Amino acid sequence: MFICSQNKWRSLTAEKIFNGINQYDVRSAGTEANARIKVTDGHIGWADIVFVMEKKHSRRLKNKFGDLLNNKNIICLDIPDDYQFMDEELIELLKCRVSEHIEIDN
Repeated sequence: MFICSQNKWRSLTAEKIFNGINQYDVRSAGTEANARIKVTDGHIGWADIVFVMEKKHSRRLKNKFGDLLNNKNIICLDIPDDYQFMDEELIELLKCRVSEHIEIDN
């Protein structure tokens, strides 16, 4: 599961590039009220690993979902909101940061 604010650029890019790699089933959502897809209890329950783009996303998840996050691996990728959807630099950054935590094919 990839989380950013709006689910328009960063997390949606991550979903598009990682879904299906090594049989991973990937989803994405946003923390803001006007996100393209807003993160829900169901998303949190479904996810084995939650990648957030910034520390503020982790804080927002903890504030909203609290106990649902127990036993969930939440990883902050530290990727600022400086990129457009499918930006080549964003894709390379995502691959680099995510590959530190899970096996991906480059």
